[in-house]
Amino acid sequence: MKGLSKKKYRDMSLYDLVCSAQDDNYDALEELIKREQKNIFASFCYLGATNENISDLTQEALFRMSKNIKKLKNPKLFKSWLGQIVTNLFYDDLRKKQRKPEAISIDSYWINDDSDDDCILHICDNTLMPDEKTLGKELTDIIRELICQLPEHFRLVIILRELQGLSYEEIAKITQTNVGTVKSRISRARNKLQECLKPYLT
Repeated sequence: MKGLSKKKYRDMSLYDLVCSAQDDNYDALEELIKREQKNIFASFCYLGATNENISDLTQEALFRMSKNIKKLKNPKLFKSWLGQIVTNLFYDDLRKKQRKPEAISIDSYWINDDSDDDCILHICDNTLMPDEKTLGKELTDIIRELICQLPEHFRLVIILRELQGLSYEEIAKITQTNVGTVKSRISRARNKLQECLKPYLT
């Protein structure tokens, strides 16, 4: 019965899961944490948090999400709300350490294999042949490096869009810009990535 109960939450929509978590349903909250922790971890990686801080920042983001989820008035805005938590934590950490964003090493390997969402990072497929898996990992490392080399304002919007799955309007609110600026930055970031990837895809 316990297994069936867990499966029920795995099959829930994000909206229903958030609503259940707001009603003090621990199992729903646990499933919500499982769904979001890898994307949160990856977001901090790509934003440029130092390797030793990424796990701590991820845990703090999940803690704040769990602690404050009842304060979220509209469960439909969960992804935007969570994106704001991640962004605020990252910049708070930067201010605390009085440093600029740093590019992470491409040796720090992460792939979003378990996410159900379309994601620019999701390249490897466990069903691929060994040589194809190697190529997939190489491309993932290249994409990671290229994203980390983007200017900060481009890097932030591409992460919020491709990794967190936020709308243009939600990103505009988080970055305190207008929708037109967000669309322009995302377009320029994508074009830059596509141009740099051409040699590896032909």
